[in-house]
Amino acid sequence: MKIDLREYDKLTRITLWALLAIGIVVSILFFAGGSSGSLEVAGDFLDIPTFTDLMLIWNYILFLGVTCVTLTIVVLEFREKYKTDREKAIQSFIVIGAFIFIALLCWILGSREEVKIIGYEGTDNVGAMAKLSDALIYLTYILFICTLGTLAWGVYYTKKKI
Repeated sequence: MKIDLREYDKLTRITLWALLAIGIVVSILFFAGGSSGSLEVAGDFLDIPTFTDLMLIWNYILFLGVTCVTLTIVVLEFREKYKTDREKAIQSFIVIGAFIFIALLCWILGSREEVKIIGYEGTDNVGAMAKLSDALIYLTYILFICTLGTLAWGVYYTKKKI
């Protein structure tokens, strides 16, 4: 099955623009969508954003999407390289190993202590859920920094080749 690169490029552009539009709408709703009340903390009244859950869900969706796409590309790349050069194919597993190592490191760094959330009365902010939240936040920061580094390296490498 041969993929037409023009159609693939068009699909990629549409997907990226749609994700950007959804992200902008969710951000606007979060920051300008009003509040569902206020809470008094140490004498100050703090607004409780109405669309906090939507913002968190959108971030989880993006994180899971990026993780799935990255791992899928690595597996497909491994499959293609395995056909031609098995040694390089095995080396591509370094990416998967590095990701698993970073994820485990982030999990270890996460804390099980209760996260104080203003206005939240539930039990999802202690124990494993608190540790998972910490790990995902750390992992997001690390992957964001890696993305910036990759972009900078790509620009440098491209200019060096020209």
